[in-house]
This record gives sequence, C-alpha cells and structure tokens, in this order.
Amino acid sequence: MTDLKYINHYPEHLKEQAVRLLEEGRLVQLLADKYTQQHHVKSNKALYEYVMEMKNRHMRKSAPISKVEYSDKVSALNALGTHSRVSRVQGSKLKAKKELRIDTRFKQMPEDFLRMIVVHELAHLKEMAHNKAFYNLCEYMEPNYHQLELDLRLYLFCHEN
Repeated sequence: MTDLKYINHYPEHLKEQAVRLLEEGRLVQLLADKYTQQHHVKSNKALYEYVMEMKNRHMRKSAPISKVEYSDKVSALNALGTHSRVSRVQGSKLKAKKELRIDTRFKQMPEDFLRMIVVHELAHLKEMAHNKAFYNLCEYMEPNYHQLELDLRLYLFCHEN
C-alpha cells in the first residue's frame, strides 16, 4: 500500500493522479525535469547566511534569529522544519532567542524546495498558526509558494514510496 502521508489532505483527484504517475514511473522524472537547479547551501553557516539574506530582504523589522541549522532530528518530529523560541535568564534579564532548524534532507533537494521551507519557517516568526495571514506572508516572500509546497510534498511522496 502506498503511504499518502505527505499528500493525504489534498483532494482525492490529486492523490489519485499522484499514485497513478508514481505507479507508471513518471512522477520522479516529471519533478526532476521541473526542478533541475541544485543549491550549494550544505553547511550550517551557509544555511544561516541564506536564511538571513532572505529575512533581510523580506522581513527586516522582524525579531533577530540567533541560530539556523540543518538537523536530522526534525524529521523525527514529523516536520520538515521547526521554529522555536528559547528563553534564557541572563543575570536579571530574560533573553528570548529564535531558532530555525531545517531537515537535513534539504541539503540534497533542489534549491526551490529549500527556499520554500525557509519561507515557511520565516513566516512563523510573525504568524504562529497556519492561517490566512501566514499563507499571505509566504506568498509575499515566494509568489509560487503553494505550487512549491505541493511539488515538495510530491517529491517526498515519490522518494519514500
């Protein structure tokens, strides 16, 4: 049985089409032809610079980010990326730091998918919930956000089945 966990909430006709393309052996090639550009963001330092460049371009006034890293623990949480707020007491002050972690699988994925997950996690700096304001912010930073999200889910779907 094919596991539909990445695309389970999509309409039935899209799920059927994805399963059919996967069974015909065409889905992997369709995505490979569409997403050919690989990235060179392999280290945590490079990822931090990549995220900060995007944050500075689209969200200059948002809170600073203290840490950005690839993590193999993210997928254990059934997520592709996480955002956290870490509060620490330093002397008599409470310091709040924001951290982003991106699944290590994105080191090997096309650049478009890395950009999509970074946009998603950056949007959580302003909007915690997946609501209309959240998705509007995602579309502001990446106009093709929804298509990239669907294609990323299809990519994960076909590489795990």
